[in-house]
Amino acid sequence: MSLTYSSMLDLQTDLIPFDLLNTINDRNFSSEELDSSKPSLIMFICNHCPYVIHYHGELQRLTEDYQDDFNLVAISSNDIINYPQDAPDKMKLLWKNLGLSFPYLFDENQEVAKKYKAECTPEFYHFDRNKKLVYRGRFDASSPGSDSRPDGIDLRKAMQNCLDGNRISDDQYPSMGCNIKWID
Repeated sequence: MSLTYSSMLDLQTDLIPFDLLNTINDRNFSSEELDSSKPSLIMFICNHCPYVIHYHGELQRLTEDYQDDFNLVAISSNDIINYPQDAPDKMKLLWKNLGLSFPYLFDENQEVAKKYKAECTPEFYHFDRNKKLVYRGRFDASSPGSDSRPDGIDLRKAMQNCLDGNRISDDQYPSMGCNIKWID
């Protein structure tokens, strides 16, 4: 595990288009399919990262709380030759085991991760209804092995402020986690 911090894509960046394999139903899912009346949360995660695993329960709660109000999309961009536990069949199994149904996309050539300037897993990108980036960075201040339990407070606060029509603070912290496993 190589601890890496997110590079913090510029706020107000337009939602970056994607068209990737949805491992849940084995069909491609495009950003064009996002409900334009809702804000969107794009998450770069993977199966094996201890930082992502640390948040599994919170991802389930986040889904329960926001699936009706947000487009939720997860993307894994890891090299599956050297990290076979992140392969599409394993992604599908993980989602089934977690009881999640929103798209879990496989970025095979890693182009989408590069366009988002994603560096680590997990990384969160919250776009408002106008498809402008209003939050990027960490879920919360907790990490595996820390004394604090995950609660998603940083991300949840931004998401709720968006729904309530309140300003989202520019005071945001980078996510930290395992580096994306780039293809050589």
